[in-house]
Amino acid sequence: MKRTTVILIIVFCLSWVSHAQQMPLYSQYLYNKFLINPAVAGSDGYTSFNLTAREQWVGYSGAPRTYSFSWQTRFLKRSYIIKQAGPRRQVYRPKSDGRVGMGGFVFSDKNGLARRTGFQASYAYHTWLRQETQLSMGLAFTGYHFRIDERDIAFEDMGEPWLYNEVRKGVFVPDAAFGIHILNARYSFGFSADQLFGAAAKIGNEAYRRLKMDRHYYLFGSYTFTDMRYHELQPSFLIKMSEQLDPQADIGLTYIYNQALWAGLAYRTGGSVIASIGVKYDRLWMGYSFDFAFQEIQRLTYGSHELTIALRFGDSTRRYRWLDRY
Repeated sequence: MKRTTVILIIVFCLSWVSHAQQMPLYSQYLYNKFLINPAVAGSDGYTSFNLTAREQWVGYSGAPRTYSFSWQTRFLKRSYIIKQAGPRRQVYRPKSDGRVGMGGFVFSDKNGLARRTGFQASYAYHTWLRQETQLSMGLAFTGYHFRIDERDIAFEDMGEPWLYNEVRKGVFVPDAAFGIHILNARYSFGFSADQLFGAAAKIGNEAYRRLKMDRHYYLFGSYTFTDMRYHELQPSFLIKMSEQLDPQADIGLTYIYNQALWAGLAYRTGGSVIASIGVKYDRLWMGYSFDFAFQEIQRLTYGSHELTIALRFGDSTRRYRWLDRY
């Protein structure tokens, strides 16, 4: 392949990556909000392990593929120390106020010729607005390896210089995220900002130094209507924004039976419908979603598929009972 052709292809790819979908889409964000908001880490008191696999536009060459494995927990009031309350009185005080949450995840995200493989480590602090309403704030450090996958480009000349420069080697990109989360037994709201540094990926010569990751913003919310027995209805929304793209919203409704079975339907602006189902058995949670797009690309694909598997450890009665128990 001629050098000029290679340059044109790479310039096109970098331009497309820098202004189109840069961050992964998640259709089941309700069941692992931690992936889009670091303040969620440990907010519900569980210790959770989540595996998420998303295949977008299955059957379409170069379509986005995202895989992630996350962990989060909360340091609760489990042990106590003796404090001197007066000359003749000793009392037990918890070693921790139970307000700290931590978590992290590793991910692999491939979008066209661009590939990101990295991690995120998060710290969250939880406090109370009132008796049963929790306010959480979180910070996260992100690091990932960004590169253009030249294996998808055919070179006639195996001595082509592009095979041996930074395009093949890739570059490590550090970044950060911030989030706020409000949690109650009935509702949940959150706002987060990702790619805070606007991480500029320095790849190749001066022609590619404008490649950068745009800041992304997420606003989500949900409210649960319940008959206090087995049935719940949960309307929800997620608004995604970036510095280059117009806002995109997911508006959905989920039916939950006995906290063990759920089914939902959502509409994504831009022309997509998302159907999801899930089941809980003991500590195991499993969810599946299917995205059907009304755009022209749907004729060339088999839709988008997302699978989530989670393990959650901890007494379910600890949810929303922080003040009394922790």
